[in-house]
Amino acid sequence: MTAQPANLGSATESVVRDAVADVGFELESLEEVQVGQRWLIRVIVDSDAGVGLDGIAAVSRAVSLALDQRDALITGPYTLEVTSPGVDRPLTHPRHWRRNRLRLVRAALVTGGEMIGRIGDCDDEGVTLLASGALRRVRYTELSRAVVEVEFSHPPATELAALDGASRQDGEER
Repeated sequence: MTAQPANLGSATESVVRDAVADVGFELESLEEVQVGQRWLIRVIVDSDAGVGLDGIAAVSRAVSLALDQRDALITGPYTLEVTSPGVDRPLTHPRHWRRNRLRLVRAALVTGGEMIGRIGDCDDEGVTLLASGALRRVRYTELSRAVVEVEFSHPPATELAALDGASRQDGEER
């Protein structure tokens, strides 16, 4: 039996997005896959404060209730899967960068090559990275792909201090 991706429609996405927002999270993505006679509804949520198990449970209840109240949206039985983005999720929106501040990132440059740096301040246009001991402002348009690197120890205090100092200087200039 092969899973067939489908688009249940913008009405389903709207209902799910509203239910997710009602419990304080953002809908990162919605995937609807038909497996035989059942639907798999995969909901990925995120927030600036992160997503814990209690949050996943709250979203699951809210989305399930919202979908059950609108039987016409999904015909037939479905399985609801609610999760948060994995650590290997590409950073594709400014909010992804903001949520990963102070984490190490590997970024491929549009011009070729890559850089590894620690994420500093971010805005809608770009990010400050601490790479090779120097602060560098990089516009998102200069990056073709970026993912967080998994670290098994705390970041060096000198790197955190450099990013904190840059953040304070930016705040003083405004």
